[in-house]
Amino acid sequence: MTRPAHRRPGQSRKAQTSLFIAYVIAVTGAVAGLLLAILSVVDPVGFAQLRVASHEVTAPVARVSRSVIGSISGVDDAVSAYVKAGSQNRRLRKQLNDTRRQLVATSALQEENRQLKALLKLQQTDRAALANGYLLTSTSTSSKRIALLSIGRNLGVQAGQPVRGADGLIGRVLSSGPSVSQVLLLTDVDNIVPVRRARDGLPALSSGRGNGDLDIRTLNIANNPFKPGDILVTSGTGGLYPPNIPVAIIVRRQDDGALARPLADPGKVDAVSVLRPYTPDNIEARPAISTAPAAPVPARPVPQ
Repeated sequence: MTRPAHRRPGQSRKAQTSLFIAYVIAVTGAVAGLLLAILSVVDPVGFAQLRVASHEVTAPVARVSRSVIGSISGVDDAVSAYVKAGSQNRRLRKQLNDTRRQLVATSALQEENRQLKALLKLQQTDRAALANGYLLTSTSTSSKRIALLSIGRNLGVQAGQPVRGADGLIGRVLSSGPSVSQVLLLTDVDNIVPVRRARDGLPALSSGRGNGDLDIRTLNIANNPFKPGDILVTSGTGGLYPPNIPVAIIVRRQDDGALARPLADPGKVDAVSVLRPYTPDNIEARPAISTAPAAPVPARPVPQ
């Protein structure tokens, strides 16, 4: 015969025992509660001490529970921070790139501003300046070191006129069009400039190497007095380039002269001035120094 699935408590000794224990616990709890209620009315001070004692007993359990809950909360915060780290990283990188671009643009504007102020000061004290413009591009693959100037015959620019920046000589106009011109840079191998050492007037010749540097050779081949740090300026010998324009600084001595670096780097110069070619007749007929306002620099073309 199949045993019934459920049996009444009276039919199971184990069930009877469990039911009895439950009754005992319930009655004990009720009696304890009643006694505590009576104690709180009859002896409030004793009841308060009893409550403090119970708190002392349960305090370690509360501390452990709080620590466990705090650890779980910390793990949750860590997981949340890890999940959000990707988006925060992308946002911070974008902000960094934006800040870097703004810094580069600000630095470029400050440098251009410095060059324009220097050119304005030069033009106010030197009537050799004919027109101002910008170097737009320069050749990178051709053997000729040529730059494109933003002004041409519309402002009186013609072939053979010297071109200088705020820091020194750039080169000379090679050819001119209606609104743009080509400038043969100082570093081109075909550009030879008579120079002199600024501190004692020692004459020499500067010629481009085609790689951004200059070869400096003295007129006396047997004598090589150059030292690193010597400053060279135009001498005015032979005409074309006016005297006393900064040209280069000596980097190191060589067997037949010295290696120099241009003071006005064409790759970093923006604003330039086109000068009248130098001749003794020009200098003798040059009017007195004037402080009249200089011609404004044409606006830089905005790239499309």
